[in-house]
Amino acid sequence: MKDYYEILGVSREVTPEELERVSNLVTPNEVLAVVGIPESSIPSTGKLGKIILMLDRIQDPGNLGTIIRTADWFGIRHIFCSHGTVDLFNPKVVQSTMGSICRVHVHYTDLQQFLTGLGGPWHIYGTVPAGENIYRAELEFPAAIIIGNESKGIAKEYFSFFTSRIGIPSMSEGAESLNASVAAGIIVGEFCRRQYLI
Repeated sequence: MKDYYEILGVSREVTPEELERVSNLVTPNEVLAVVGIPESSIPSTGKLGKIILMLDRIQDPGNLGTIIRTADWFGIRHIFCSHGTVDLFNPKVVQSTMGSICRVHVHYTDLQQFLTGLGGPWHIYGTVPAGENIYRAELEFPAAIIIGNESKGIAKEYFSFFTSRIGIPSMSEGAESLNASVAAGIIVGEFCRRQYLI
């Protein structure tokens, strides 16, 4: 089977040994894309869509990559990250996105400043353990959903911006918490389900 990498639309054959040298994986994929890093510019709030994600200090590369992939699945095109969030181009982040990094715009910004300027019709949802049951809460759009750090949650300075606090009810007495990317997937899935019902 042939292995290819792509540069500006040009396909070129490489050997398995060459792929192993450029890949961080024990068993590299058979196709490799070489793409440029885009310049990030934040569009006007009217062009962000109905749902955006805001990530506060997500530190695990696998979590960030999976959240980007989940956003892509649900058609969310913009994610805003605090400066304490893991680097978008960390190899593990890129791998975890499975290509979604090319379709979702990820912006690193001062979240407090961004929230201050968001205003208008946006509803700001803080995801917290003691938040209102997401399956019973009234969800409104456009929605900005904040997902917090894996162990510390959302920083206190963002609490004053919340329109609502939401959470995922536990059905177990043993599990203490959910993985950040899993929680993001459940929450985004519920928001999108509600949006389709409108």
